[in-house]
Amino acid sequence: MNFRKILSLLLLLSTVSASAQVGGNNTYEFLNLPISARVSSLGGNLISVRDNDLNVSLTNPALLTDSMDNNVALSYINYFADVNYGYAAYAKHFDKIGNFSAGIHYLNYGKFKRADEIGIVDGSFGANEMSFNIAYAHSVLDSNLTLGATVKTIYSHLDSYSSWGSAIDFGAIYNRPNHNFAVATVVKNIGRQWSSYSGHKEKLPFEIQIGFSKKPKHIPFRFSLTYENLEKWDLTYEDPANPTLTTDPLTGDPIKQKKFNIFGDKLMRHIVIGGEFILTKNFFLRAGYNYQRRKELMIPEKRGMDGFSFGAGLRIYKFHISYARAVYHLAGASNNLSISFDINSFYQKKS
Repeated sequence: MNFRKILSLLLLLSTVSASAQVGGNNTYEFLNLPISARVSSLGGNLISVRDNDLNVSLTNPALLTDSMDNNVALSYINYFADVNYGYAAYAKHFDKIGNFSAGIHYLNYGKFKRADEIGIVDGSFGANEMSFNIAYAHSVLDSNLTLGATVKTIYSHLDSYSSWGSAIDFGAIYNRPNHNFAVATVVKNIGRQWSSYSGHKEKLPFEIQIGFSKKPKHIPFRFSLTYENLEKWDLTYEDPANPTLTTDPLTGDPIKQKKFNIFGDKLMRHIVIGGEFILTKNFFLRAGYNYQRRKELMIPEKRGMDGFSFGAGLRIYKFHISYARAVYHLAGASNNLSISFDINSFYQKKS
């Protein structure tokens, strides 16, 4: 199938009009947290690298391949305070049918003190959320185009309140191995909350993404770019406690902002950039940049490395180990550890 036709199809799918909100306006926001250490180190999103990394397939079900048969993936993230989350998955390939995976995604908020309106403590309570996922992918038309879907059953427990819902992700990737190039699109979290916490049902964090990856010939480096939230152009957030100045406090004259700067700011809030140095077949260095994360969480007086992330990958024996550190704020950073391995590799071949 012609590459230009495929690219046009992916672009068409990615620009479907939809009404949605982002960042804290939905329920089950934990579904958008980066799981894989590799993904975390590359800015927090990666949907267009198709290799044998099962941990990455959670971002795009179309990334499942037959090389992941009998693979196991485990991830753990030490987030902030007592919050931690993780993921465990297993993949299986079936001839003439396709590739499947099943996984559990959980988030634990830790323990909280229970107190009344005047501050009298009466015990403690916990909070956690989880999602059970089943994914499927299959190549269509030619071996370079793969379509996939992930079905999620979601459960959330907050003290004495609970909720459950369901969602589905659709993904597609067109991969050109001979050119070291891939383009992909994902439509995430199409679904609803079936049972709410207090009778008021909330929206799921619906999102449309498109991304591409490219490894230049003869250069041990892969560049990736992901465009998030195609369904909503303006992602800027105005802090009521610190509003943007529109007039000069001394003269009272209006402060004019250049239209190009406003456009550039809104555009960059959609983009996640990542780079992967392939030093050897067993060792990788990674770095990423998330502009929106930096703009929303940085302190203007001391910007630091907010929005940047770093990591490394190492293959030891039969295990692929990845580590990432993502800087969110001056208050701290998240640490992410992922391990994957192929069960088949432990079988001893009979002579």
